[in-house]
Amino acid sequence: MAIRQLTVFVENKRGTIVSVTDTLSRHNVNIRALSIAETEDFGILRLIVNDEATAVKTLEDEGYLIKITEVVGVKIGDAPGKLTAALKVLDDANVNIEYLYAFMARTEKHAYVVLRVENNAEAEAILENAGFHLITNADIEKL
Repeated sequence: MAIRQLTVFVENKRGTIVSVTDTLSRHNVNIRALSIAETEDFGILRLIVNDEATAVKTLEDEGYLIKITEVVGVKIGDAPGKLTAALKVLDDANVNIEYLYAFMARTEKHAYVVLRVENNAEAEAILENAGFHLITNADIEKL
């Protein structure tokens, strides 16, 4: 049930991020979540999009290097302590979280979080057993 994340390797210079987002928007790809990490010269742009195939093709056509990574998406209550509850069930099960970031879309009662862990199936089972709803690609398309 893991969702797929695009990791785009970009130069850390003015205009690079707008170039990526412009390319996606011109091809009607909607960004649902994103994260940027940088070094002095390069950045790692992580994206969850509504149309992975179009995003990959158009960005590769523009010369970007892209890696696809399966990650876990989880819906949590949009209130203090709800993120901690989700993270705690994974921590209690000795699941290490490599990184996380939030979706841009949210509802009145829920927030959506992307988690990168070593074993997606294990983390998904733990979260589901604790009563959390996992996000699917179909859910992303509806956001």
